[in-house]
Amino acid sequence: MFYRESGQLKTSYQEDQALLSITQDRIGLLLILIGAFVLIPLLASDYWFTAILIPFLVFSLAALGLNLLTGYAGQLSLGTAAFMAVGAFAAYNFELRVPGLPVLVSFILAGITTAIVGIAFGIPSLRIRGFYLAVATLAAQFFIPWLLVKVGWFTNYSSSGVITTQPVEIFGYVFDSPVERYLLVLAIVSVLALLAKNLVRSNIGRAWMAVRDMDVAAEVIGIKIMRTKLIAFGVSSFYCGVAGALYAYVYLGSVEPDGFNLDLSFRILFMVIIGGIGSIMGSFFGAAFITLLPIFLDIIINDGAALLNLKLAAGITSVMQLLVFGGLIIFFLIVEPLGLARLWQITKEKLRLWPFPH
Repeated sequence: MFYRESGQLKTSYQEDQALLSITQDRIGLLLILIGAFVLIPLLASDYWFTAILIPFLVFSLAALGLNLLTGYAGQLSLGTAAFMAVGAFAAYNFELRVPGLPVLVSFILAGITTAIVGIAFGIPSLRIRGFYLAVATLAAQFFIPWLLVKVGWFTNYSSSGVITTQPVEIFGYVFDSPVERYLLVLAIVSVLALLAKNLVRSNIGRAWMAVRDMDVAAEVIGIKIMRTKLIAFGVSSFYCGVAGALYAYVYLGSVEPDGFNLDLSFRILFMVIIGGIGSIMGSFFGAAFITLLPIFLDIIINDGAALLNLKLAAGITSVMQLLVFGGLIIFFLIVEPLGLARLWQITKEKLRLWPFPH
């Protein structure tokens, strides 16, 4: 009864095709934004900002970029972390070598640079697909960090390969406190998520989904396969590049090429699988799940051991986390392949039929 479309009349195509055509959806989104921009900065501690909320938002953006490519365009990629590395080091070099360049402009330029690199590595997708495409993108995961280490110019000839990012300054204001950095990341992620939501509803997004479902049929109806796939790689890499810049500048403050390893790429891929392939909201669900799960498991395991007066061996907590983590991934792949976003969709469908859910 609370969540119904009945009675909400629309008198134009624009109203019917609105991003949020149901009043309850608009109210819900408004409440989420008020909570994120107003309540959380007032209530959360510095630990929550630095250890949970900021990495959650950064990984949500990276998962969103991968979801655009894999979920909507059907092009599997295992090089997400490498593209994040391109964004991080590109932003660092733009700030270093162009004095006075606003940091937001550096983030945008880093995203564009990553998009160009992503298009270059996406060219093999014109002839291969599936597992073979994953292997081709895996080449980026090994080649890009190796290049960043071997060519000292990218790290400003740092002997260790570690770079320390410049202060995050916008219009003379330095974002140095955790809450300020959180609000900056939240604003950037909100804008890019809104752009992604509109993009997948546009002609480009529909072309992506047509190629994903059946590329031969898509080409028959006039969709240019080459251009569509390369646009998907470019847009996805742009999002991953901006996420990499935020990862370096707002989250860690200093990074090295080896930090963007294959393990990070798989983590982001798992976020997409668990959250929901082909879903904007699923990218946030998956990032929240992957970010919060280790923290909750650590609390449960340590508290349980203390309650039972058990002394855990060194490293046993991380091993148990990996076991539970892998088991949950298998569970989602078997029970609900469409992820947490599908569970949320089912919940909304039941609310629309309440009190007579099927």
